[in-house]
Amino acid sequence: MEMKNNVAIVTGGSSGLGEAAAKHIVEKGGKVAVLDLNEEKGLALVKELGQENALFIKTDVSNESEVQTAINITVEKFGKITTAINCAGRGVGNHPKKVINRGNEPHGLDTFSKVIQVNLIGTFNVLRLAAQQMAENTPNENGERGVIINTSSIAAYEGQIGQVAYSASKGGIVGMTLPVARDLARYGIRCVTIAPGLMDTPAFGMVSDEIRTSLEKMVPFPSRLGYPNEYAMLVQSIIENPMLNGETIRLDGAIRMQPK
Repeated sequence: MEMKNNVAIVTGGSSGLGEAAAKHIVEKGGKVAVLDLNEEKGLALVKELGQENALFIKTDVSNESEVQTAINITVEKFGKITTAINCAGRGVGNHPKKVINRGNEPHGLDTFSKVIQVNLIGTFNVLRLAAQQMAENTPNENGERGVIINTSSIAAYEGQIGQVAYSASKGGIVGMTLPVARDLARYGIRCVTIAPGLMDTPAFGMVSDEIRTSLEKMVPFPSRLGYPNEYAMLVQSIIENPMLNGETIRLDGAIRMQPK
């Protein structure tokens, strides 16, 4: 598929990796709908990109009706959806949760459920409704009707102590990539997942220089945090290369995380 005239919905598109992807798509001649809960940042991004190229829709990705409404609004404005990029998600924040915490307390079930609800169920909710819409597209010369790009994490493979909920949610995204690609093959809709490593997103904004330097040294090459635009570059490669399908691609500088 071509970047030009591509119409994408980007969840979590107000900041970080999603914002980088949204900007890149517009820069390459496409249109984008930013789905996020952060209305202030989302509207500011649309103003930057131009209302003829972008729109913001406040959306909870785990809410079926909100996602369906966002898809309908996007199609009404831009005529179609050809790409869905899932970047919305939540982590463990500054409070990692072990299976058994201090005081012999078990991991909170509610906390675990919330992470799964947003990261895994939210991703599936968006991709299933987006795929339904893409199936109505006229196929291009390669028979393609659309592409779904999900965002996992290297924590799906090397989850650290305290990341049980986050790793489970991201591992679930990896696990469903191939069956989703197989399910949607007859419609000409591809599904690929990106598993980023340590990326220079707002999540690292509160990290001290000392910790940041320590993290950067963990990456074999290049020995630094990844840039959001490098995620956007991979998004473009996935969109443009029709043979990329049913795969999870690590974007991590060859890092392999230690237990803690």
